[in-house]
Amino acid sequence: MPEAGYHHGDLQEALIAATEAILADQGAEGFTLREAARRAGVSPAAPSHHFGNAPGLLTEVAIRGYQELGAALKQAAEKKEPLHLRLHAQGLAYVAFALKYSGRFQMMFSNKRLVAGDERLRKASRDAHREFEVVVAALVAGTPKQAKVAATVAWSTAHGFAKLALEGKFGDPGTDSGRREIMAMLRQVLEYLWPIESARR
Repeated sequence: MPEAGYHHGDLQEALIAATEAILADQGAEGFTLREAARRAGVSPAAPSHHFGNAPGLLTEVAIRGYQELGAALKQAAEKKEPLHLRLHAQGLAYVAFALKYSGRFQMMFSNKRLVAGDERLRKASRDAHREFEVVVAALVAGTPKQAKVAATVAWSTAHGFAKLALEGKFGDPGTDSGRREIMAMLRQVLEYLWPIESARR
């Protein structure tokens, strides 16, 4: 039965919100089901009734994270700009997402904390990646397989930069000035890498 004062769906949302707050404050390392329950104002047993265990709850948060990331990448690609600038916009959106939701972002790619083989999680990840593929396929003259490889390069570039940025390699990700420094460096990297040869011609 749902906790007093909560409807079934409301309790799930409260636990997800509590989990995202923990990730924002303490990262994945600080997450426990007990702390999520405490922040949601429910009994320690409540999360397991709805999500099974810690990986179950974290997986639900990760799925939503990929959905939000995919939406951000799609929105970036809808700008009325040349294709290579849309790809730039996607790279900027990817890193901006990582900086804004650093705990959730790191957890999304922490396979040991998530439910192995969860189909909804795999689909959410594929759908987010596909947003790169749509732009790259229009940008790169080649076969679908070549476009897929190029999209993987684009994702790897954005993801690698985001990981390094969160480690403080390009500025302090915890301050406004540091984040501006990070994004300025990213723009230089994208200008160097992503007016790819086929886009220059």
